Amino acid sequence: MSTKKTVIFLMGPTACGKTSLAIELAKIMPVEIINVDSAQIYIGMDIGTNKPSKEQLAIAKHHLIDICLPQNNYSVAEFCKDANRLIKEIHAKGKVPLLVGGTMLYFYALCFGLSELPAKNIEVRNDILKLATEHGWPEMHARLTKLDPIVSNNININDRQRIQRALEVNILTGKKISDCFSKMNSFIENCNIYYFAMLQQDRAVLHKKIADRFYSMVQQGFIEEVERLLQQGIPLSMPAMRCVGYRQLSEYLQNKISREDAYQKAIIATRQLAKRQYTWLRKWQGLVDLKQLYAEDSEQHNLDLIIKSL
Repeated sequence: MSTKKTVIFLMGPTACGKTSLAIELAKIMPVEIINVDSAQIYIGMDIGTNKPSKEQLAIAKHHLIDICLPQNNYSVAEFCKDANRLIKEIHAKGKVPLLVGGTMLYFYALCFGLSELPAKNIEVRNDILKLATEHGWPEMHARLTKLDPIVSNNININDRQRIQRALEVNILTGKKISDCFSKMNSFIENCNIYYFAMLQQDRAVLHKKIADRFYSMVQQGFIEEVERLLQQGIPLSMPAMRCVGYRQLSEYLQNKISREDAYQKAIIATRQLAKRQYTWLRKWQGLVDLKQLYAEDSEQHNLDLIIKSL
């Protein structure tokens, strides 16, 4: 294995155990971890994004965590630029970049590139907002699904900004935004990329794990974390506040829904996120499925399989 030209992707749905496996891999391989989670980039959003612990960060070098204030935006293009730079820097050290996370759009764009997208158009955006006011964002998401099912599968039904942008690109160019990905512009060049995914076959097991983790985060102070963000005046329209869990708890703290409703909506939203992640991964070519079973020996089995595959 050439450490200078090897790149490892460790993908999977939320709550499947990617971070734990990545840390164990870092104990036996010269890797540095690049975060591929669009929520863990935000400063001050620690509990609800399930960031690696201080102990885990001490074991393995992590990049692209805590790089953006929640009141700011961080685009897919910015991620690709930052990740590409880090991959080169890690290779220069004689180490292996290990990209870990569940934001599949980031992984895809990094591999296959992004074509130039049209600049925002205020008139078109206003037309879309008018339609959304009349019919609701779920209806706009349904329209996007008919136009571009690949992208809509990765966009939450309540993610107004991304729904609007995808529809805007379609109106301005006549093309699906997914067609704006191009293999001609890959951000990773001259590297051997190995794709691994932890795909839990028993959804009931994953759903229980999602619920257990959410209640654990609440006990750790998730509600208080969201309350601090609201007190800072972070607009609810920002992508950070629309992250799974944050939006639902924000509604509870604003007395729009009950605490129990917020909990259940957050858990359901996380399940929906996992479903979208599965949709991306099922179509990924060349993927090695680690088939995480949560058995006592499964982590060692997965480590062995990764090492043998490289």
